[in-house]
Amino acid sequence: MKTNKTRKNDYLAFKRKIFFKVLILILVSVGFLGLLSSLLRGRFGNWIVDFLQSTFYLSESDAVIIHQYVFRNNIDKIMLVLSVIFFLIIFQFAMSWITKYFDEIDKGMDDLMKGSDKEIELSPELSFMETKLNMCKHILGKRERDARQAEQRKNDLVVYLAHDIRTPLTSVIGYLDLMSEVPDMPIEQRVKYMELTLEKANRLEKLINEFFEITRYNLQTIVLEKKAFNLSYMLFQMSDEFYPMLSEKKQKVVVDAEDNIMFYGDSDKLARVFNNVFKNAIAYGDENSKITIDVHRQSQDAIIAFKNYGKNIPPQKLNSIFEKFYRLDESRGTDTGNAGLGLAIAKEIVILHEGEIYAESKDGYTIFYIKIPGIINN
Repeated sequence: MKTNKTRKNDYLAFKRKIFFKVLILILVSVGFLGLLSSLLRGRFGNWIVDFLQSTFYLSESDAVIIHQYVFRNNIDKIMLVLSVIFFLIIFQFAMSWITKYFDEIDKGMDDLMKGSDKEIELSPELSFMETKLNMCKHILGKRERDARQAEQRKNDLVVYLAHDIRTPLTSVIGYLDLMSEVPDMPIEQRVKYMELTLEKANRLEKLINEFFEITRYNLQTIVLEKKAFNLSYMLFQMSDEFYPMLSEKKQKVVVDAEDNIMFYGDSDKLARVFNNVFKNAIAYGDENSKITIDVHRQSQDAIIAFKNYGKNIPPQKLNSIFEKFYRLDESRGTDTGNAGLGLAIAKEIVILHEGEIYAESKDGYTIFYIKIPGIINN
């Protein structure tokens, strides 16, 4: 692929070529007019006199007088008329030669707008423009494909979630009907049904929340409201808040961070980033495993690393996990299945903070790195 420097050189060569061709046309025009002027003042005058004598049977003196009054005395006007005519011919020729390139570019733009699979081809002189048009064509094509895939994944998720909502809802209604129809049901059985109903209701709430998450992501524009906050305290507090989720999988979390790391950013949005990444680490971490959250400084940047132990993420999926509506677990109705928006939202918020988020996965562990500028030096 051509570099920007190469394309710039190609463009300069194209401009030089046009300049020299136009210059040649001007020089040819000047030379032709000079030749024509000398002919009118010299041998061409004799031809006119001979022509008048032979055609109109005039005497030589009469022919010379006519030539004198009609041609020689008006030589400047004749040269001006001939110059204008010749200039218009040369200009038309030059314009047709130059507009040929514009016609090619116009056709290339039409092909670009039509979305044809065929590569755009232009004259060798326009190779720099051909490269740019084909690059635009490939970028637009990729964006269109990505948009279709995202829309398809979203539609699939909506269908899956709608299907999954029916299952816990049917169970909730069924257990409630049983308890209402049998008022003297044994207390042990009633407690069991109540626990099952609560479990299904919680699952139903989770699925409904995913519906809201999809809608909110599509409609909202994230706006940052930055302020100073204690990053260390936020992460320690978050680890306590997730204790119930950690307990379910018998996991534990270790936060390794300095006390009172002050940070300037949108605390609410960054809390959402850390929550989404932490939930992901819990969901995909093994039972009875440890999750570590390490925080260290790098100049003005804070680097927060979430590490969990579990099944490796395939290398080809490490970048895809940050795409919206992408789910690492493709099966529906699983405990780890979700709307596929958590990491996509996290990435968008981190980018708005002029940071970056990426992951590595190997040897039975996965680490999510969040690097964002905003450390406040005490």
